[in-house]
Amino acid sequence: MCGICGVVGASPQYLIDPETIVRMRDTMVHRGPDDCGIYAGDGAGLGHRRLSIIDLRPDGRQPLANEDESIRIVFNGEIYNYLELRRGLIDAGHRFRSETDTEVIVHLYEEYGVRCLERLRGMFAFAIWDARDRTLLLARDRVGKKPLYYAVDENRLAFASEAKALMAAGVVRDPDHKSINHYLTYGYIPGARSGSREIRKLPPAHYLTYRDGKAALTRYWRLSYLPKLKLDEREACEELLRLLSEAVKLRMVADVPLGAFLSGGLDSSAIVAMMTELSSTPVKTFSIGFQQPDYDETRWARLVAERFHTEHREFIVEPEDGAQLLSTLAWHYDEPYADSSAIATWYLSKMTREHVTVALNGDGGDENFAGYKRHSVSALANRIEPIPPAIRKLIGSAASHGYGLMSRNRRIASRLCILSEVMGDSWRAGYGRMLAWFGEAEKARLCTPEFAQSVMGDSAPDILVEAYNDADADNAIDETLSVDVSLYLPEDCLVKVDRASMAASLEARSPLLDHEFMEFAARLPAHFKLNLFDRKRIFKKALRGILPEAILQRRKMGFGVPLDYWFRDAAWIEILRDLLLSRRALERGYFVGGAVARLIDEHVAGIRDRQHQLWMLLMLEMWHRTFIDSAPREFDSYLSDIRSSARLPGTVSSPQS
Repeated sequence: MCGICGVVGASPQYLIDPETIVRMRDTMVHRGPDDCGIYAGDGAGLGHRRLSIIDLRPDGRQPLANEDESIRIVFNGEIYNYLELRRGLIDAGHRFRSETDTEVIVHLYEEYGVRCLERLRGMFAFAIWDARDRTLLLARDRVGKKPLYYAVDENRLAFASEAKALMAAGVVRDPDHKSINHYLTYGYIPGARSGSREIRKLPPAHYLTYRDGKAALTRYWRLSYLPKLKLDEREACEELLRLLSEAVKLRMVADVPLGAFLSGGLDSSAIVAMMTELSSTPVKTFSIGFQQPDYDETRWARLVAERFHTEHREFIVEPEDGAQLLSTLAWHYDEPYADSSAIATWYLSKMTREHVTVALNGDGGDENFAGYKRHSVSALANRIEPIPPAIRKLIGSAASHGYGLMSRNRRIASRLCILSEVMGDSWRAGYGRMLAWFGEAEKARLCTPEFAQSVMGDSAPDILVEAYNDADADNAIDETLSVDVSLYLPEDCLVKVDRASMAASLEARSPLLDHEFMEFAARLPAHFKLNLFDRKRIFKKALRGILPEAILQRRKMGFGVPLDYWFRDAAWIEILRDLLLSRRALERGYFVGGAVARLIDEHVAGIRDRQHQLWMLLMLEMWHRTFIDSAPREFDSYLSDIRSSARLPGTVSSPQS
């Protein structure tokens, strides 16, 4: 893993300031503590920070060029089929000076241009500067495992792995009100927007070309759920295990120590099982736990660790651990981000990095095989269509009333919530309401008239509708999985793991997000994946006899953090009131003070569970204080402190070196 950045002028006369590239690059020292380099010349500048995983020698230093240095690349990620690609390129006459996967991309681009993306199997974000026709190519992997931000004006395009690096290059840091409106709905900023008006995200499965001051965005891959495979469940299980084993094997290639995150859930346990089968030494596994039993999964992780004889370590997160992370999380996540499990992922990554440099994880299992409780909405959708609307409305109303009465029984409440939503006017709208942290009516009470006016005409739920319309599927279950792959997976799950792991200089790899594995899972019959409340059916069936039966049968917990308990602690209550009700926060003009105070009071009194909404507001405020409030000089001073205190091994390569 690495951090990449650069600036390309709209014309050859644009002067590249090498110090600007260095400033951008060194905001991301955590992404690459092992080495660094820059290129600056002919209206283009590239910067790179390296976390050495493959070919640890200086030969792998980036920016890396082809034979005649007409093409240069900065690359973040891993290409798992690079050895196969390398052999073909050597046969075609290309000469290599390193053993890295990075150099493979350079020569592959020489052969195929942008179509090289079709041949890459891995996770990546990279920039190629082609001096032959002065074209910059930015590309991001199919699912969005590796981030890439950019900003364009009339003079230049700047890009980086993290938004803060663009800010270090002088990109304006004004907040985007529409993005904040979307954030209040989803807990993350979906699509190409970011927290700042001038900064954009390159979407997953897209590439951008920039030439003569003009940028063009193109999509190169889409996950299709059609046509369906014609096979029985036994055949599906066999092929599933074969592809999973292959995906894990590819991700166990490294010149540094590696291990695995182990929650004790189905997905991470499956990865550990495959790793054990492929490894000649005990697998190193790592888990996070909490004092609150209904959030703690360590006993399940230990069960799996004992089954596969792993070298297992765990860490218990305390309430004060979360409080200490507020400003750190805001800095590393770059934009408003409200998934509180970032706390657990942060400590898990920190502990894991003390022992290994690469960790495999189970991300993607729920999106492939319908593992979330809310997926039952789509399973119910087709079955309720014959019911007359009036009767559906009565059933939905009764379920909604029951949900309120049973809010303390999570399992029953969850099913009643699903039933109430699917019985409404549209099951897609119901699914959207289940995803919303603040519904439209709640936002109307929370937000000031001025903020509401500034986002008038901008409908956050429309993003979900567009994702449904974009799905290449013919049934409700697969449509919903497609929506999650487009939105929740890249904007929440993958952001969480990338930022936390990279902050610890740890590379995280996700076998279940191998695109060939995902394409197979997508084309399985929908009922193989979900049958009402029986989720991930085919995945469980394939793993029966491999994983302990208790793991296959256990109820899904999710990687939650006990904020509901923490936010009733005196220290946390003080933090909430001091930050969210401060004059500084309220003068932003987003929220009505009385509405925010009611959220806090209701949660503390146990009237309603407001933990996620409060965390969302807390992280929005911390993002503002970190990136928006500080004057440019204060921001520059913070960057200087990071650079002076960080370990910066290696040398800086000049264009001539």
